[in-house]
Order: sequence, then structure tokens, then C-alpha cells
Amino acid sequence: MQQSNLLATPAASRHPFLPRPDRSVAWVCWHSARGSWFLVLIHVGALASLAVSTTLVHWLLLPAFLAMRGLVTTVGYHRYFAHRSFKTSRLFQFILAALCCANLQRGPLYWAAIHRHHHRHSDCPDDAHSPVRGSFFWAYCGWMFASLEEPDWGSVRDLTRFPELVWLERLWLVPGLLLATACWLVGGWGLLCVGFCLSAVLALHVASLVNTVGHLVGSRRYATGDGSRNSFLLAMVTFGDGWHNNHHQYPHAAQAGFFWWEIDGSFRLIRLLGLLGVVWDIRRVPPHKLHPRERRSPETESTLEANARVGGLSSGTPA
Repeated sequence: MQQSNLLATPAASRHPFLPRPDRSVAWVCWHSARGSWFLVLIHVGALASLAVSTTLVHWLLLPAFLAMRGLVTTVGYHRYFAHRSFKTSRLFQFILAALCCANLQRGPLYWAAIHRHHHRHSDCPDDAHSPVRGSFFWAYCGWMFASLEEPDWGSVRDLTRFPELVWLERLWLVPGLLLATACWLVGGWGLLCVGFCLSAVLALHVASLVNTVGHLVGSRRYATGDGSRNSFLLAMVTFGDGWHNNHHQYPHAAQAGFFWWEIDGSFRLIRLLGLLGVVWDIRRVPPHKLHPRERRSPETESTLEANARVGGLSSGTPA
């Protein structure tokens, strides 16, 4: 896969609907449509749920679809592919990748590359979706329609070494099409629009809330150098990803809720999968780092880091 830089958050002086001043409006519109037509299509399908014939069963299934999509986003896209916070087998890795593709937020390699870039440049001029440096609209959804370049595939070399993931990345729309077809065959247009399209749209907007509200509203336990914040309400609707300041302090930890009162549904699922033997080497925050760092001597810090490594923090590379 060819490497290229991500689209940075546009400067205030740049026209918000023309992120490439050196290109024509027609060029920008064509490339934006080519990379985001599926977003428009699922929104049309979600709106169609108000027009097509639906049943009570279709609407009762919506929360189940939402929970599945939400957990696939947090556990799959985010904590596994983007941050490698636990290990798993190649089979379950592929299943997780296919489920991510069915979420219609692009392939897991693309998602991971974008997210890793975000952590390297969080709320800086090169951040692809910062509500601090750019507008709220840009961070919420504008960047999805105007990101005209490929991400830096070199940042996900740990993932591209698996041929099946590279293959799935190229065919990332297939799992979603298969799920959509299954919904239509089982429940007709009603289940397709409600169960598939509406759930995909809501899951996408919840992820957008993390990119925006997670950097604007809430409390800050750690001085992370960006605008990340912790929010109880956001954590409730994102299965734990609303503890965003925690996450930006220790992004490679499988847990985002660091204390018992910080509810983190995604981490509970990861722990359950660990008990079942599906995942292992789950990375956690060392207890001595849970509280904002106090001034310590380099010798003390080195000793604590060595103890943490002995305690089982590993690289998170699949077997």
C-alpha cells in the first residue's frame, strides 16, 4: 500500500468546503464523493426507516445491533487494531476485522492509521479531526468527506504483515454488503433500514461524539498536552471510550475506565474474552500510574517501569 500523509485539520483561513485550494471544486467534489458515498447511502437508508413498512420486532432488534456495532468499534477498531491492547489468534483477529468492516467506518487498517495519526498529533495543526484546532463541524464529520489522501500505511506495518488483513482492507465493503443482504432476506426492507442502516448511522455519530465532545466537555485528570476530557455521559453511550482523558494518557491500555466507578463496558468484554481464552496478554495501566504523576527520581521511575514489565505488560502482537 502506498504511503501518504493524512489530511490535516484545515486552517481557519482555508475555505471549509475547499480543503485543497490548488485543486478545482469539481476535483474536490469528485474525490470526496468517491471516498464517502457509502456514508450518504446509509444515511438515506436510515431516513427510509420512517417510510418503509417496519414491525415492532425490527425496532426491538435495534438496541442489539447498536450494542454490537458499538462494541465492535471500541474493542475492535479502537482498542485492538489501533492500540494493540491485547493479543488474540489470527482467526479471531480476522473475525474482528470483518465485523469492523461491517460497521462501515472503513477497513480496520485505515481506521487504525487515522487514529494513530490522531494520537501523534492530537489537537495540533496536523490532527485530522481536532475540534480544538478546527471547527466542531470539521471534527465531527467534515474531515470524512474531505480526506482526499490515503493514510500513512507505514504506521500500521504491524497489521499489514498479515495478508488476510490487507486482502480484507481492499474488500472492506464486502462484509457490510453481506450483512445488509442477510438483514433484507430475514426481515425485508424494514430490518435493512432499521437494523442495518440506522444502527450503522447511530454508531458512526457516537464515534464522532468521541472525536469532538471528548475533546471539549468534561474533566481532566491528566495533563496530556491536548484537549482530551473524561465524561461519564459520553462513557455510557460509548461503552467506556468517554473516559477520553484517561485514554490519551495511557492509549495502549485495554482499559479506559481506570477506577471502579468509571464504568467501561468494553474492558469488561475484553476481560470476559480473556477468561474464555479468546484473548490474552491484556495490557493494563500499572497501579502506580493511575494517579497524576508525582515528581520522582529517574532511578525510581526506572524501577517502577521494570516492575510493570515484569508484571506482564506486553507488546500486544498476535500469536
